[in-house]
Amino acid sequence: MPGRTVGKRNRIQSVGTVVTAVGAALVLAACGSTKDTAGSSGGEGGDGTGKVGVILPLLTSPFWQSYNDYVPKMAKSEGVDALKTVNSNSDPSQQITDINNELNLGVKGLVVAPLDSAAIEAGLDQAERKGVPVVAVDVAPDKGKVAMVVRANNVSYGEKACQYLGKQIPSGKVVQIMGDLASVNGRDRSEAFRACVKKNFPKLKVLEIPAKWESDTAASKLDTLLNANPDIKGIYMQAGGVYLAPTLQTLKSKGMLKKAGAAGHITIVSNDGIPQEYDAIRKGEIDATVSQPADLYAKYGMYYIKAAMQGKTFEPGPTDHDSTIVKLSSGILEDQLPAPLVTKENVDDPELWGNTVK
Repeated sequence: MPGRTVGKRNRIQSVGTVVTAVGAALVLAACGSTKDTAGSSGGEGGDGTGKVGVILPLLTSPFWQSYNDYVPKMAKSEGVDALKTVNSNSDPSQQITDINNELNLGVKGLVVAPLDSAAIEAGLDQAERKGVPVVAVDVAPDKGKVAMVVRANNVSYGEKACQYLGKQIPSGKVVQIMGDLASVNGRDRSEAFRACVKKNFPKLKVLEIPAKWESDTAASKLDTLLNANPDIKGIYMQAGGVYLAPTLQTLKSKGMLKKAGAAGHITIVSNDGIPQEYDAIRKGEIDATVSQPADLYAKYGMYYIKAAMQGKTFEPGPTDHDSTIVKLSSGILEDQLPAPLVTKENVDDPELWGNTVK
């Protein structure tokens, strides 16, 4: 989803000896491993057995509900002792409080889905002062120390949506329902879509709705925009989890919801890959979505926090799970997981996570 969307026992103390790697870098044996360099494993909990806090950005989106369901399953499969998840309820300041509360419980690691790329720095600083490693999921912080960001390439999201709409619509107006621009996800998707249209499809005119990952805001502003622009031909929703239902309802109320192939159909591309989007594709209400991997976010969030608690570090390059670790301009490492485009041609693929949840 979105980028806005929005730790536990005893401080990790350094003990033991420093192991010097001679020759080639160590390779992690666990599933999803990549090359890493060994670090000191730390004190109690340094073997990856300490408690881990998991902080969610919100639970009003089906995407984050699915992620929340995957967390305990993936924690168990990765051998991580995760506490019950905490919901920050779309409030960046509450998320900092949640981080502090988890740290006061004495967690040895934190997996956090930041709501605000800048505001999260305060929470990351708290964790660093207590020696608790953090893995960020879905959203990269602008600053602050994290062991890894587990995220798909959000620039690619905007580009895939642009390419799909551009190939379906030769000219005319298209609407971009944006996320929160305080989040790197909202910025990446918005800027990529805008730049791609300008470069590749100059006959398209982009109209934009800043919706902050809020369904009510999206519905209200889309209604106003459609009153002034009843001739729109395409819509890009940056988060199906919060924008799908209000967008379809708004179009339906105006008699503008036409099935794919029918005259007057508005081509719609979304982001998330939730079951509701797949059903909408099957019905012809929307045309495509980019599947954001909720299952892999949970899996590799747990994988990397366990590795960080063991003192392991990573380097940029390809992984053994079809992704690439890149170094961001901030110096933070990000594992960019695959996020396929889903259309009517592959919507029934049983390997898509959205087809494995009820």
